[in-house]
Amino acid sequence: VLVSGGGTNLQAIIDRIADGSLSKVRIVGVIASRPGTVAEQRAVRADIPVKIVCRKDAPDLAAYDRAVIAALSDWNPELIVLAGFLNLLGPAVVATWRNRIINVHPSLIPSFCGPGYYGIRPHEAVLASGVRVTGATVHIVNEEYDQGPIILQKAVTVHADDTPQTLQLRVMQEAEQVILPKAIALFAAGRIQIEDRKAIILGGTEND
Repeated sequence: VLVSGGGTNLQAIIDRIADGSLSKVRIVGVIASRPGTVAEQRAVRADIPVKIVCRKDAPDLAAYDRAVIAALSDWNPELIVLAGFLNLLGPAVVATWRNRIINVHPSLIPSFCGPGYYGIRPHEAVLASGVRVTGATVHIVNEEYDQGPIILQKAVTVHADDTPQTLQLRVMQEAEQVILPKAIALFAAGRIQIEDRKAIILGGTEND
């Protein structure tokens, strides 16, 4: 699991493993994009190995790619989950784990996504636009921000009195932390198949 901040989605995965919802899943390690995050503390409390790989420590994207690949290769993960991870992974990382990297984004892609739409910004943009529904998306990671095949989406109603902060919290609790564990479970069950630019859920719907 790759993280950059508070680690609430990481915690949701940890909790679903603990309660048996993700019985076939184990987190082999966490990579944080900077030292001292709350996400790192959550991993340590759960006895999960943590590595710090900072983008600013690499002279270019290729060097950063090599550092990420080296860190991940030690664990040989079957699936890589970006849970609030703010750095763009380079082409070498994406190619090494092609169709085995997923990200959760706090909007209904293709709206309010792409470069610059991270943290509180998608929610600010949602409120500024006046749309009545937002949500979250879990998608396959490719070489472009938020452009990979969509696996799951969940809608959240925008309230008239929402602030960016209240909307962010509700999207996180009602959508992100629901569909991210579901997507991981689908991968663990071998039910995700990528065809062209689409993610196909085998054997029925995500709720089966």
